[in-house]
Amino acid sequence: MLENTSFGRTVELLQRSMDVSSLRYGVIANNIANADVPNFKRSEINFEASLKRALDSQNTQPRTLVAATDPRHISSGKTADWRAVQPRRVLDYLSTTKNNGNNVDPEQEFMDAMKNQLRYTMMTQAAAFEFNQVNLVLR
Repeated sequence: MLENTSFGRTVELLQRSMDVSSLRYGVIANNIANADVPNFKRSEINFEASLKRALDSQNTQPRTLVAATDPRHISSGKTADWRAVQPRRVLDYLSTTKNNGNNVDPEQEFMDAMKNQLRYTMMTQAAAFEFNQVNLVLR
């Protein structure tokens, strides 16, 4: 019912972002738990940049439209659906910070966990604000 409204889109974006934040917290916890394991490589979650590209593609039109005669051709004006964007777990295998091959910096991981928690708190407050606006209208 509210899917095609600004409210519905905002709530769905907040919900997906909170889900990704929970996933990110699990990845950070895994990194911290394996901080002393030899040759362990840290992971991180990439989501926001892909989501931004998908949202931006809906607002812009290509300068030239090229007709694709085969489904394998690269389309020029295809907009990405932001609902289809999935979080990606990326392994950082290029860096090494310790002599044992491990690249987990616990201080950085704790800072990332703190930023993630603050981000999650901000999103829950934004969702509460959206629903409070609806409550004001319904009164």
